[in-house]
Amino acid sequence: MSASPPPSSSSAPPVSQKAFHVSWDQFHRDARALAWRLSASGPFSSMIAVTRGGLVPAAIVARELDLRLIDTFCVTSYVAEGVQGEVTVLKGVAAEIAAGAGAGVLVVDDLADTGATVKQIRALLPKAHIATVYAKPLGGPLVDTYVTEVSQDTWIYFPWDLGLSFQAPIADARR
Repeated sequence: MSASPPPSSSSAPPVSQKAFHVSWDQFHRDARALAWRLSASGPFSSMIAVTRGGLVPAAIVARELDLRLIDTFCVTSYVAEGVQGEVTVLKGVAAEIAAGAGAGVLVVDDLADTGATVKQIRALLPKAHIATVYAKPLGGPLVDTYVTEVSQDTWIYFPWDLGLSFQAPIADARR
């Protein structure tokens, strides 16, 4: 997802040891559950989708909450599976959406992993409501709303990253 160098500090999270495969059906259910939770937190005047992972949940949430003014916050951070580098902002948000420090703005992403992207967004839009479908222990406390927490050492395989193939039983992996 990024050409950034790998992290050099000892505070980097461990390389993922567990895998969590999310189907399209499951992701759609989880994104709708996020929208349901967010419906009590609005109303929101606009939305920002964090690219690329936030594009799919943002579309689902926008439909459910009837949001039409949508912008993107384009970043890169992963250098390889389970390896997060520095967050690089490729495109910020429109000035008219960023006005008011993000008051009334909903920011949607797929995952809050280490919280690095969330920190970038908070610096830019401190009053925005940040929501993710999934959160890990390091990122979860930094977002306002999320649906499911997964362990820090879990790599989430999103449906847009997968193809259909045979999955070996869990017991086979332990042999």
